[in-house]
Amino acid sequence: MQRIVILNPKGGSGKTTLAINIAGYYAHRGEQPVLMDYDPQGSSTRWVRRRATTLRPIRLITAYERDSRTTRAFQLRLPTDTSRVIIDTPAAIDARDMAELTRAADKILVPVMPSDIDIHACARCVSNLLLVAKVKRDDNRLAIVANRVRRNTASFVSLQRFLETLDIPLIATIRDSQNYTRSAELSLSLHEMKSYQVSDDLPQLQQMIDWLDLPTKRQVPHLPLPGPLTINASTAATAATGIL
Repeated sequence: MQRIVILNPKGGSGKTTLAINIAGYYAHRGEQPVLMDYDPQGSSTRWVRRRATTLRPIRLITAYERDSRTTRAFQLRLPTDTSRVIIDTPAAIDARDMAELTRAADKILVPVMPSDIDIHACARCVSNLLLVAKVKRDDNRLAIVANRVRRNTASFVSLQRFLETLDIPLIATIRDSQNYTRSAELSLSLHEMKSYQVSDDLPQLQQMIDWLDLPTKRQVPHLPLPGPLTINASTAATAATGIL
């Protein structure tokens, strides 16, 4: 079983977009993915619950909910045939929550948008992952995904220059496409849409999937998943305004 964590404390970076498309891809491929939603906004949860019953199933765990009638371990239990767990994290998590979420992760994806605010937030996120969560660059667990990119723009050039300084792989460049908006509205992943509609977007997604399928360079312990995350109010306000 592989655990994939999608993380960036900056709101609006595209975490849910990646999470639903990764889960949809593995379901379309015939695997048994679980989408675990830690974000109180519940966007991933709504997407899964609206999916047509004719599609291959994606199991859902609403990790942001608290249920006093059951233990936390029971609420977060995974079906025995689970092949992938895709974890959609909330905005405004602090460094300690990052460490908790990523310590058992096989792969960690950090989406970043091509703007000065997002680049600054990404730098801070990566710093916390390396210094606080103790993620090592050479473990092949951590990668960047550039999201909603328009090539040949000044903002994309700035993003490329920034990413070159991180010494962390940029595994995919997701173009600014309305297909992602449509897929969210239809509760489909891009791989479940008509191929002629998404032919320009699938190669970039496939680059990300190819990296996810690569082995890590260390044995990741299968530790219990954390309970609901406590979001600091001031941090949440910062994430909401995008000023870090």
